Amino acid sequence: MVVEVRDFETEVIRASHEKPVLVDFWAPWCGPCRQLGPVLERLAEEKARDFTLAKVNTDEAPAVAARYGVRSIPAVKLFVDGAVRDEFVGALPEAQVRRWLDAALPSEARRLLAEARSAAASGETTAARPLVEQALALEPENGEARVLLASLIVFSEPERAAEMAREGGRKAPAAYPLSQAVQTVADLLRAPGRFASLPDDPAKAPLLAAVERLGGNDLDGALAKLVESVRLNRRYEDEIARRACLALFEVLGSQHPLTRRHQRALEMALF
Repeated sequence: MVVEVRDFETEVIRASHEKPVLVDFWAPWCGPCRQLGPVLERLAEEKARDFTLAKVNTDEAPAVAARYGVRSIPAVKLFVDGAVRDEFVGALPEAQVRRWLDAALPSEARRLLAEARSAAASGETTAARPLVEQALALEPENGEARVLLASLIVFSEPERAAEMAREGGRKAPAAYPLSQAVQTVADLLRAPGRFASLPDDPAKAPLLAAVERLGGNDLDGALAKLVESVRLNRRYEDEIARRACLALFEVLGSQHPLTRRHQRALEMALF
């Protein structure tokens, strides 16, 4: 659906509470606008259930353009619930516009993922897992969802989690740090016996204790022992204890009670 905007408040702001509105700020004299316009109109027809395309002629509505900081055109802004959710400037190729739109438009899967992230960050992994699984049922190739699920199952299913994290990290670059952290934690859990052959050092005993506690799902105890290992020799085995701490913090999330408890202790051990 394409709308030539006459009343911005009604046709964009209020309408965006019912369905996302993609606003194309353009002008008749603008060559790039004439290139981008047909692309947006094709997508609006193709995705009519997902958004409405609203065209604003900046020559006729300079006050609206100024209100939203439009300094060059074409300028495209996606409105959701009365506010700008995302935007771009310039006549992008159709393939790039499609990718941008797919990422910017709200979806049920993204809503579920947002709820799952919030639950996981509070330590409510039992509540987070079914939400991520529902999101994956809607979007099986969603890399971000795959990495998030991997982070939730890594302590119980390290093999599966490592593979899922690798696949998801390739599909979702933004989830790469969490993907790497999951793989680091999975490596600690999959072959705990290999650490016994590490060189003797004061940092070795607490490291071995940390791996044992991690395998027993005692995350609090594992983090305490890892911090102790760092305190005794932070450089031991290419800083393995420090890297393990950081991976666990990433998997648990910055707001998790265990992260908040042990992050300060790690900082003190390092300095």
